[in-house]
Amino acid sequence: MAHLLVIGASQGIGLETVKAALGAGHRVRAFARSASKIELSDPHLERFPGDALSAPDIAGALDGIDAVVQALGVPFRDLFGPVRLFSDATNVLVPAMEKAGVRRLVAVTGFGTGDSRDAIGPLQRLPFRLVFGRAYDDKDAQEMRIRRSSLDWTFVRPGVLTGGPATGRYQVLDRRSSWKNGLIARADVAQFIVKEVDDSGHVGRAVVLISHALPV
Repeated sequence: MAHLLVIGASQGIGLETVKAALGAGHRVRAFARSASKIELSDPHLERFPGDALSAPDIAGALDGIDAVVQALGVPFRDLFGPVRLFSDATNVLVPAMEKAGVRRLVAVTGFGTGDSRDAIGPLQRLPFRLVFGRAYDDKDAQEMRIRRSSLDWTFVRPGVLTGGPATGRYQVLDRRSSWKNGLIARADVAQFIVKEVDDSGHVGRAVVLISHALPV
């Protein structure tokens, strides 16, 4: 049983990861500004209100932790202005983890980040850049900062996220030549993250997760 810190735990993939990790028997420290509002009941859950941009908050949250899941998100309305959350929070997290001796980091970024950008199909490329360009430029900076670290990292790059329960039927595309966009449930992403924390099968690598491929 590991002690996990999930950053961005109040919604989306972060919340699903909290649920999946608890279901797998792990202890979970759920970090978010609204962590106190997480409506889950489990003796292995610790709600930890904090700001991902605050060095003291992050340092405190890392105490006694075995692995970190970084699953930050921004509201849709914020995608059309400057986005700095992903890189700024990572610039706080990475040195704090190195100082605390916590080596394992699973960071959720997205399909289209870093070297997966070239895999975006021509029909998807323009709308993707118009809507998500600023956020993904910042995710690029997030990944670059992590790559420069001494951490045992994995980048999880899900395709287009959907709701609903985990299906267990998804593809883990871990070769650059296989990367493509597709749909995947947040709960399936969370299941993969927990498995990756358990077995560390993709340390120092990026994987794309999809259930059903989209037309290129």
